Amino acid sequence: MKCISYKKGYKYQLTESYIAYIPIQPPQDVITEYIVLYKTGKIWIRKGYAWDGPSGPTIDSLNFMRGSLVHDALYQLMRGEYLDKNQYRKAADQLLQKICIEDGMTTLRAWWVYQGVRIGGDPAADPANKKPVIKAPRVC
Repeated sequence: MKCISYKKGYKYQLTESYIAYIPIQPPQDVITEYIVLYKTGKIWIRKGYAWDGPSGPTIDSLNFMRGSLVHDALYQLMRGEYLDKNQYRKAADQLLQKICIEDGMTTLRAWWVYQGVRIGGDPAADPANKKPVIKAPRVC
């Protein structure tokens, strides 16, 4: 019998790689299968990366998508213990707010987005909350 392994919880997938410079600069380059964060602050999120988009009671609007991509990638690096959550989480949350404003979100909504991730985002950055691998069918 052939089995599959997968993770759930993703809604979106990049069809092209995304590269930007961000104000988060780790002491050494972080290289994973889909996310590369150089110590210069250059982030490269590779084609095929999947993320869950904006979280919470919100609308997945176009002015929220790029921010949610970068924010989710940074939180994934924290969950994977490539970035220290205590050192980088607040900066990742501030960057989410900044990108959303750059992309046309009102400052009031972006402020609420920031408040939401500050209040409820800690578990999503916690290494204890890595997405489990599920195997199918049941006998695998």
